[in-house]
Amino acid sequence: MNGWVPVEGNASVWTDTSGACLLREERTGQAFPVLASQTEALAFAVKLRKQLSKSVGAVTIQPVDRAGFWAVLAAYDHKDGGATYKISQLYLNDAGLLRTVTGSSADGEKGACVNAMREFIRYLAN
Repeated sequence: MNGWVPVEGNASVWTDTSGACLLREERTGQAFPVLASQTEALAFAVKLRKQLSKSVGAVTIQPVDRAGFWAVLAAYDHKDGGATYKISQLYLNDAGLLRTVTGSSADGEKGACVNAMREFIRYLAN
């Protein structure tokens, strides 16, 4: 994303120039199926919501089309040290393994980075 810089040289963690938003990409060794249809993505989303809600409370989920495959977008609040953060997290298949793209900002943050980050995750990250 234009104007964002890696955090401490880490090409998997980026922040905007104000430091108000953080974007993280993680590749895991965990198997993750190709979601070939909206129905498959929705079935996974239901399971994901159930699992995430055990640790973070309310979770909003949405299947998202990625030109030939589907991913799942989750949104939830995360509390840490008395602060609340808004999290947007995209779950993707990467050669049969799970890859996530996660964006976060403080609850109430109104900087331009918030919408730019959420739009990137929702529409462009793949």
